[in-house]
Amino acid sequence: MIEVEVHSSLRAFLREHGQPSWPHHLTMARLVARALRLRRSALIQTSSTYQSYRLSYLAPALIWSEPVILVAPVSVQQWLVRIEIPCLQEWMGTNKAIHLGKSFPDERFRGLLITSPDSWLAGRLSQSQHLPSGIPTLIDGADDLEEWARNYLQAGIRPQDWDELMLGHPQQADLIRNLRVRLTKAIFEHPPNPYECCLLASKEQNTLKQLFEILKPPANTDKYLYLPESWQNFWNCWQSSSQIIWAEVSPTTGQFSLYCSPVEVATALNSVWSQQPVVLIGEALDLETTAPVYRQQLGLGELTCLKFCPDRHSEMIKLYLPDKLPMPNTALFQDALKQQVRTLLTLSCSGKEPTVLLVGDTPLKAQLGAAIAAEFGSRVQVEKTNLDDGGILVCGWEFWRDHQSELSSPQLLIIATLPIPSLENPLVAGRVAYYKQRRQDWFRLYLLPAALRELKRAVTPVRASQGVVALLDNRVNHRSYGSQVLCALSPFARINYLDSSFFADLIS
Repeated sequence: MIEVEVHSSLRAFLREHGQPSWPHHLTMARLVARALRLRRSALIQTSSTYQSYRLSYLAPALIWSEPVILVAPVSVQQWLVRIEIPCLQEWMGTNKAIHLGKSFPDERFRGLLITSPDSWLAGRLSQSQHLPSGIPTLIDGADDLEEWARNYLQAGIRPQDWDELMLGHPQQADLIRNLRVRLTKAIFEHPPNPYECCLLASKEQNTLKQLFEILKPPANTDKYLYLPESWQNFWNCWQSSSQIIWAEVSPTTGQFSLYCSPVEVATALNSVWSQQPVVLIGEALDLETTAPVYRQQLGLGELTCLKFCPDRHSEMIKLYLPDKLPMPNTALFQDALKQQVRTLLTLSCSGKEPTVLLVGDTPLKAQLGAAIAAEFGSRVQVEKTNLDDGGILVCGWEFWRDHQSELSSPQLLIIATLPIPSLENPLVAGRVAYYKQRRQDWFRLYLLPAALRELKRAVTPVRASQGVVALLDNRVNHRSYGSQVLCALSPFARINYLDSSFFADLIS
């Protein structure tokens, strides 16, 4: 059986090359091999440090005699093609063809096709022939699959699209221009917010509908075949159920872009999972092994689920979680946060590894960055990756998620507040309204899972150095969901006080 061959080949490879000592390589490799042989879908939560698990799915994919599709972001593709695959192919003596692109070279292809999430979603959701159905598919980075799908299904109208519309309909150019002016005025009357976007109110949506009605063909059909592609896509997206329509504004230019996106992607993805066996691989998909919330969000049915927990000996973090700090929504929080950050930075300042300060609130991030820079000087950088030895990075959650692989493992990660999506963000408020309309628990089904997933991924690089995580959000100590937060951070050694000995082994 392929499971036996994969087990023996990968074990020999790991012994010979001294790969990172992730203890679950062989278990994961056997499960992926079994999924290929039985054509049975699986979901694997690795809970591992960056890149360490990828050999576990590459080995069975290269040994398997039939074609396989691997879906991965471009950055991961480059790493696999340059480093992992050549080394593994040479050792195992396999000569499986590797192809990077959007489609199979031809129907006789029996190799490994590596493609991007956008290309795979296009092939599955449009049911095009460039990606034939029935091919076993591995999805690396499945933590972001919901976001990938929502971005793919999203339609947008940008400022230049209005000009194209007027050029294509010169008879209605004045009317289009006037409606655009009305829409601009209404959108910029919304109260400003740090996210520079707003949901379109009913009045603004009616203005937009009026425009589409004017451009409707004389045949009295529901299709707008002669609209520019961006407008046609926007209209088609709008006609689907459960959509959020919003405007992204540019205060400096006075322009806006319109977007239409599904509130949930499970409905769209539901038909995808029956088209081929799929192995979804991610670091932090769900707190539970069976991933019930994650599967609900993606429309996944029953499948084999496996979850690897971080190793208590090699991946344990030190968790500083003080009590009696003001709550984040109080006026006293900001001063208390600054004092805690100063103390932490002073105690750990002798180390050479970077320190990362995660702040989700945009105004607070700028204020805190300025306050720290005034005391610690040029060591402090706000959302930049060119850090000196012992540098201090102040950034938001999205920046850290996108750039953490470019930096060495931080010795200290300071988290100002939990990454619970803010209801002040109009897009978050729109999704919450969707859950409320259906009388569903919007906090347990949306906000909390999103926060825990973000938190687990943010802490992963610190596990590599067994560093310190300082969580300064007192809700963990006093809210019912605090136990789930601690579960997401496990394993850890917890203290609620600070002294120089806490950082002694890191500095040495």
